[in-house]
Amino acid sequence: MQTAKSLGEAVGARLEGDGAVELRGVAAPERAGPHDLIYVEKVKHSDRAVASAALCVIAADDVALPGKTVLRSALPKVAFAKAAALILERTPIAIGIHPTAVVAPQARVNASAGIGPFAVIGEDAHVGEGTEIGAHSVIGAGCWIGEHCRVHPRVTLYAGVRIGDRVEIHSGAVIGADGFGYAQGEGRYWKFPQAGIVQIADDVEIGANTTIDRGSLDDTRIAEGVKLDNLVHIAHNCQIGAHTVMAAQVGLSGSCEFGKHVVVGGQAGFGEQCYLEDGAVIGGQSGVLGGKTIRSGQTVWGTPARALEKFKEQFAWQARLPELAARIKELETKREGK
Repeated sequence: MQTAKSLGEAVGARLEGDGAVELRGVAAPERAGPHDLIYVEKVKHSDRAVASAALCVIAADDVALPGKTVLRSALPKVAFAKAAALILERTPIAIGIHPTAVVAPQARVNASAGIGPFAVIGEDAHVGEGTEIGAHSVIGAGCWIGEHCRVHPRVTLYAGVRIGDRVEIHSGAVIGADGFGYAQGEGRYWKFPQAGIVQIADDVEIGANTTIDRGSLDDTRIAEGVKLDNLVHIAHNCQIGAHTVMAAQVGLSGSCEFGKHVVVGGQAGFGEQCYLEDGAVIGGQSGVLGGKTIRSGQTVWGTPARALEKFKEQFAWQARLPELAARIKELETKREGK
């Protein structure tokens, strides 16, 4: 259990009010009880917090909250996320090695790791301290999984995949399958070797039913802090920079390279060998053509993707096409009447 004082110290927030308030959960203001923590980012939402039963609020400096214990932070949402991680207990995925799990004789599973029902751990696989492997998951031969990872049920890691520490992989994800690589000749397609692996660094989160293909002659690499939503596809040889985020249904073709802190909206698609510099922003449902470079800090939208300002200008004209067509037809009719 946390108090307002201990929580404020842990997340770097300044305490105003009763530091002895006990906090046992988190909630939205309308659903909160006295011992739930809530947060407010903007002044316009202060009435919701004041009316809430919650005793403690994380808020920015300019938000007045009479009668509440307040933890002041310049980034209330970030502070709230950090606080929630300290307050909430995560439901275990697996505790100990279940009797139905199949662990290969040469696998190395740390004594503190958990292996769920019907999970399979292949030969020479390594499962680190405090890592949990969910039911029906398959960890292929030679895989390396670091410490304190959470692998949810029905995840498949093909042979040789390497996972860092504190990685969370949600149900249905498949990591290390062959990439879509073929050579055409003699009237048919020949499978190109998919001899690389997938390397995933620390503190990555991978959404449900996401797929990350192994490299062909190089490796596919996901850097630290990357967050992938559900149903994302990363093709072979892609390189994803640190703290990049991708929303659901994004698809990358082979050998794309993304820099650090890239933001990709849902359903965006990328042709092969796209290059996104640090801080690029891609709008939802955008289509980035193969070989395209998006510069650092640039925001693009549309298909083919172009600068946001250009997209908005063109979209405005596109919306007026029926009106413009009617005017042209009217002018043509008048001209023919002469």
